[in-house]
Amino acid sequence: MRNNKKRPSDALYEAILSLKDMKECKRFFEDLCTENELRSMEQRYNVASYLMQDLVYVDILEKTGASSATISRVRRNILYDGSAMRNIILRQEQAGQDPSKE
Repeated sequence: MRNNKKRPSDALYEAILSLKDMKECKRFFEDLCTENELRSMEQRYNVASYLMQDLVYVDILEKTGASSATISRVRRNILYDGSAMRNIILRQEQAGQDPSKE
């Protein structure tokens, strides 16, 4: 028999899915995260975008300030076909959006 019980962490992801617009999304994450946590997530996302544009580590480091360890970790994650971040960046590119826009 399958356990249909929700995990406590599911509430967070359901809340994220219910956000109405960019303004509400920013306020939600500002309530939830510290300034440093937000900057780290934004930095990693920008690193992923630049990696998918085939920029080299030195250029990504210059544009984002990310360490080579962070760039390497993000690269490992986006190499997988099932990577959510990779799929979202591709979706944004297909919609004509620039995912690395700062």
